[in-house]
Amino acid sequence: MALFEAHQLACQRGERLLFLGLDFRLDAGAALLLTGANGSGKSSLLRLAAGLSQPAAGAFHWQGQPITAEPDQHHRRCLYLGHADAVKPGLTVHENLRFWADLAGLASGLARDAVDRALAYFLLTDLADLPARFLSAGQKRRLGLARLLLRPARDLPLWLLDEPTTALDRQSQQRLIDLLLTHLRDGGLLICASHEILAAIPGQRLAVDAHQPADIGVADVMAPEAQS
Repeated sequence: MALFEAHQLACQRGERLLFLGLDFRLDAGAALLLTGANGSGKSSLLRLAAGLSQPAAGAFHWQGQPITAEPDQHHRRCLYLGHADAVKPGLTVHENLRFWADLAGLASGLARDAVDRALAYFLLTDLADLPARFLSAGQKRRLGLARLLLRPARDLPLWLLDEPTTALDRQSQQRLIDLLLTHLRDGGLLICASHEILAAIPGQRLAVDAHQPADIGVADVMAPEAQS
């Protein structure tokens, strides 16, 4: 039994099916790297895997159980980072990270240590007291990625990253790659859409656009309970 798997997924956007019959299986320490043209459904697949939207057909399972059975528990085990950095411009760099640490339920001492470690890793310590609205695009991206360091892989095993290297310089890209490799060595799982990450991270490759359907209507593939 795989730790996390998808079976016969179909995804729709409006009346258009993006992909159909998509499967994957991931065990602890495994990565799935998504490829495909713009609009092929990579971002949509990540949102489905996070439980933020529902497939037109098919299902995700965690340790053999559908993630829809306990959605709150699934949300607690995964961290989804999309195109937006989710940075609050009115808060300082430190306050943003502390907000995310508190949201994750970290105790005060653990939160303080985790925030300091995250700031140092992504070279944000000197910017800690700067309001986030003054950050450059690359600095905002590093601040968003710093959330990855707030909880260990055993508590937050599933990382879902959508083009995480956008606006990063080469040094920051390498720091991210090193962090992803550490996460995998610690038994975490990774699903990532990024051309820069592809060459650096070992794992399965999934060409999402290889699952583009023929001219099939959405109603033809939806599960019966989704149509009722």
